[in-house]
Amino acid sequence: MSIFNFGDGPVPAHKHPNGGGWVADTASVATTAYVGPNAQVYGNARVYDSALVYGNARVYDSALVYDSALVYDSALVSGDALVYDTARVYGNARVSGNAQRPA
Repeated sequence: MSIFNFGDGPVPAHKHPNGGGWVADTASVATTAYVGPNAQVYGNARVYDSALVYGNARVYDSALVYDSALVYDSALVSGDALVYDTARVYGNARVSGNAQRPA
């Protein structure tokens, strides 16, 4: 079992097979999604379909990223936020709470 510290102390985690980014064992990432080597998905977050999370981006809490959405650079998606369709969240953007970011 691997351990990684997402900022709140070490938790069981693994590297995603498509991209090599860290994914907490409590999170769910489809094998069809991409999590880049410096990206992180943790908490109860979910990343599905052909969504891409890369750069220094983080998806956490109970956030959901799916369809062909992109989260990259230093963007954060958290809370119960939804990012889907062909939405792009990038730079230093923050999508949180109950926000939805469709295309």
